[in-house]
Amino acid sequence: MHGMSESAGQEEVHKGPRFLVGYDHECKQVDSRIMSNNSEPYDEDEEEEDLSSERQIIVGICSMMKKSNSKPMTQIMERLCKFEYITVVIFPEEVILNEPVEKWPLCDCLISFHSKGFPLDKAVSYAKLRNPLLINDLNMQYFIQDRREVYRILQEEGIDLPRYAVLNRDPDKPEECSLVEGEDHVEVNGEVFHKPFVEKPVSAEDHNVYIYYPTSAGGGSQRLFRKIGSRSSVYSPESTVRKTGSYIYEEFMPTDGTDVKVYTVGPDYAHAEARKSPALDGKVERDSEGKEIRYPVMLTAMEKLVARKVCMAFKQTVCGFDLLRANGHSFVCDVNGFSFVKNSMKYYDDCAKVLGNMVMRELAPQFHIPWSIPMEAEDIPIVPTTSGTMMELRCVIAVIRHGDRTPKQKMKMEVRNALFFDLFEKYGGYKTGKLKLKKPKQLQEVLDIARQLLAELVQHNDCEIEEKKSKLEQLKTVLEMYGHFSGINRKVQLTYLPHGQPKASSEEEDSLKEGPSLLLVLKWGGELTPAGRVQAEELGRAFRCMYPGGQGDYAGFPGCGLLRLHSTYRHDLKIYASDEGRVQMTAAAFAKGLLALEGELTPILVQMVKSANMNGLLDSDSDSLTDCQQRVKARLHEIMQKNKDFIEEDYQKLAPTRSPSLVNSMKVIGNPVKTCDQVYALIQSLTCQIRKRLEDPKSANLQLYHSETLELMLQRWSKLERDFRMKSGRYDISKIPDIYDCVKYDTQHNSSLGLENMLELFQLSRALADIIIPQEYGLCKPEKLDIASAYCLPLIKKIQLDLQRTHEDEAVNKLHPLWFRYSRGVMSPGRHVRTRLYFTSESHVHSLLNLFRYGGLLNEEKDEQWKQAMDYLSAVTELNYMTQIVIMLYEDNNKDPSSEERFHVELHFSPGVKGYKDEENAPMGFGFRPASVEKPEKREDLGSLEDLSQDETDRALLTEPLSIHRKSPLIRRRKAGSMEVLSESSTSSCGGSYRLFPSCSRQSPEVKPSGLGSLFAGLFSASFRGVSSSAPNLRELAQAQRKKTTSPRRRSKRDGFEGCSMVPSIYPLETLHNSLSLKQVDEFLNKVCESRSDTLFKTWKYSSDPPSAVSNSEPSSPSVPSSNFSFNCE
Repeated sequence: MHGMSESAGQEEVHKGPRFLVGYDHECKQVDSRIMSNNSEPYDEDEEEEDLSSERQIIVGICSMMKKSNSKPMTQIMERLCKFEYITVVIFPEEVILNEPVEKWPLCDCLISFHSKGFPLDKAVSYAKLRNPLLINDLNMQYFIQDRREVYRILQEEGIDLPRYAVLNRDPDKPEECSLVEGEDHVEVNGEVFHKPFVEKPVSAEDHNVYIYYPTSAGGGSQRLFRKIGSRSSVYSPESTVRKTGSYIYEEFMPTDGTDVKVYTVGPDYAHAEARKSPALDGKVERDSEGKEIRYPVMLTAMEKLVARKVCMAFKQTVCGFDLLRANGHSFVCDVNGFSFVKNSMKYYDDCAKVLGNMVMRELAPQFHIPWSIPMEAEDIPIVPTTSGTMMELRCVIAVIRHGDRTPKQKMKMEVRNALFFDLFEKYGGYKTGKLKLKKPKQLQEVLDIARQLLAELVQHNDCEIEEKKSKLEQLKTVLEMYGHFSGINRKVQLTYLPHGQPKASSEEEDSLKEGPSLLLVLKWGGELTPAGRVQAEELGRAFRCMYPGGQGDYAGFPGCGLLRLHSTYRHDLKIYASDEGRVQMTAAAFAKGLLALEGELTPILVQMVKSANMNGLLDSDSDSLTDCQQRVKARLHEIMQKNKDFIEEDYQKLAPTRSPSLVNSMKVIGNPVKTCDQVYALIQSLTCQIRKRLEDPKSANLQLYHSETLELMLQRWSKLERDFRMKSGRYDISKIPDIYDCVKYDTQHNSSLGLENMLELFQLSRALADIIIPQEYGLCKPEKLDIASAYCLPLIKKIQLDLQRTHEDEAVNKLHPLWFRYSRGVMSPGRHVRTRLYFTSESHVHSLLNLFRYGGLLNEEKDEQWKQAMDYLSAVTELNYMTQIVIMLYEDNNKDPSSEERFHVELHFSPGVKGYKDEENAPMGFGFRPASVEKPEKREDLGSLEDLSQDETDRALLTEPLSIHRKSPLIRRRKAGSMEVLSESSTSSCGGSYRLFPSCSRQSPEVKPSGLGSLFAGLFSASFRGVSSSAPNLRELAQAQRKKTTSPRRRSKRDGFEGCSMVPSIYPLETLHNSLSLKQVDEFLNKVCESRSDTLFKTWKYSSDPPSAVSNSEPSSPSVPSSNFSFNCE
């Protein structure tokens, strides 16, 4: 707002509009009444004054001075005065406040609106006295100050708004004051609102709106308020609702982090802008001049109808309201009344023209003023400009594994006590025979049962309590960890066993009991670590650079193009995650980096991440294996129990695909039983060392990474020691992934303990895991496809739908010729880009990659690039945390719309985070978008990035050659606090360095840095013949972004705390293929879906030798989701 003194204001207005302070429209002559009210005489000569005054329509501005003198009001009124017959009168604030309405200036048309301190009652009296044309109705402004009335009017008009209930704390109306608060919901006058929900004061002047989050997302609340500096909200751990005052409670609408502000000027004009939602992270985005960043938005036809309804229902010509776009619908959540757009010349022009035409249309006939309605339409739509690139990015689909986590742990026990059966029945377990308990209340009930049974055992040694005491104690200990149940870090699964549990492992009792029982599976651990959060957030930042305009500078952030796209709704973004806590938090951290957000992950998780546990899209019940997978596991067990060196026959059985990664691991192992003996001995040595450390008083209070203690570390290793070697003396091969999981975690995060033989245990368990993990998803190609499609069919169908819907979208956003005047120098990406991000676990990533590898997408013998890609994938040993499979769809607007070449699909892959000591054995890929497949002259232009070679600021950043960044190691060093920082040192006491992929050796010397090439060289690998200009570098990004607060205390790595361990870098994306047509991909996905449907009735039957024939059998698995499901097409 631009405040100014009264005289300055008058002087300012005098230059444009003629400043009249009184006019009686019933009298056509300018007489002594005007002169007596006039603050100063006119400068024009008298003859012109007489002529014009006979025909002038006076528009009065009656509002507080802060509003009257604001920049938007001044700009619009100056434009309004360019109408030949309109003069503007501004009512002085002291007159409004101190003079009776009879002494207020006269006008024919009144623009008057309420703001803090404004006497609305006097304005109503003035309008009654003088009867001017009202631009905004005054009586309706009383209603706008009460959110209850606003919602009532919206409802009466049939305008969609969030489901809500009003809590009136009025002693005279006790029936409207019923509030029952639960842990994750409130019940207001009988209406239940599950968290997340919104709590709004009934007074529209009170901006202290709270959003309450569910315990599963971390709990707490986001507290919104009027902008103070650069903040508009703050996160609070407080989870209980306010107990004084009256409030509206409403359903929280997931809006993907952006709010739409709509500004009407009459029922036929609406300007819309997007801004970052204040509920997201509370940080206000500001431009270089300190103004909040907002972007033009295109309203749909339905939204324009809503704008018309709001304008007319509240009788406010100039009216602002808030739209929430959620779940494919638009909801009105607030009506603000008189509001102008700030800092938009386009809006100032349009608003003055619409208002001027409106005033003239209503009043010109009364004044006998010759005036005709202009022919041009008043509603000029705001549309995005198009980018001048050869290939337009239309869709990005990424399937991403979660980030670094704590080791997953699991305990099984058979329970028969009536208390467990009661709990099973209470939560509907008998409907499906299975029950999953994750909510705090449910886990508390399990804990109470465990405590009760243990107490009874101690008091009576009751033989009827059949549950094993040690198991009950472990159940109690795990559920009591952390002292609370917030977050998503533990779960209990109960499965009904009609005939009890058959003896399966060393954990079970020797004697079998008769009758039904429940199998209780307790899972804990597997939480996303601080390192995992850092990895996800930085990968999110780097992902921005795949989008149009990605090389810009956006308020200090790289990836301007994506952020502009997202805010203007030209970015159609949906983020899905399975229901595991580590996966959801990875998705939230990625979104935080992708969209330049700040603060806690909980608000981001609630608003941005959609839980995708419907139809098995991203979740898989690992306890319900397909028949094929059970057979595969049995064969794996059989082969790995041979106490002799592998022979050629074993290679044929265990690695029929002859993948180099498998063959190499088998050579390292030699004799599987002897290798398991070594692993078992090393685990025994490790537990022995930890026990000795525990006995040492110096180590008593030693805290390990992520708040773990030595006792907890000993517990997980001791459990593996017990479970790995069964009572029969044979080894439980299924424990190998858990052993590798634990040793990988401790090698990276707890290496400061200096435990002996860790490296040897790591290498041996990794060699075993490199066989067991990938081969659990099938030994030969048909098995791999069968198991993969059982896991991935819903996801494959969803990906196919994503690609089809992008292809079917019509190019409705045409360029308006006037828009050039208002968008000079602005990076303007093209039509909307659809982004679908799917965060999931290892099983889905393995399965999806197997479908692409073995499903027949391309013929290796006929396609050299695909053969190279398959060779590369065969050499990849592990799909580590943050593994990515990325599909990018481009449109070539130069090709005929019906041509197969019109839509161009690229398939990219990264094996995720670099493992310990990975550098020397890393497989060599062929780069990101290698130029070998394209015509040389096209290589530089291909892609979605605009040519910004004219941009001086960008050029300044692109002076270093590409190879410099690629040679730089990316490791993490200690930082005071819980977040690690980047370092360029190549050595570390935490056990080796993590170098960027050494792809510089594949780069030809004549390649010159262009576009993003030198600035972001680390996320995308360079090709051996040439590089695309869209390659981000995590080191650059992280250094630019890491302006986080750190504790002044510096700790050494020896102290052992959360920040001590390294955060390994992520392998760059490698292109598997970059010249696929959409038709090819669509036909391939169709074939996969059809073949899976067939296997629901037929299944492969193999001998122990490599398969040569297929035979009919029973359905593969009753647990596989049916193919007859549908998605909501998001």
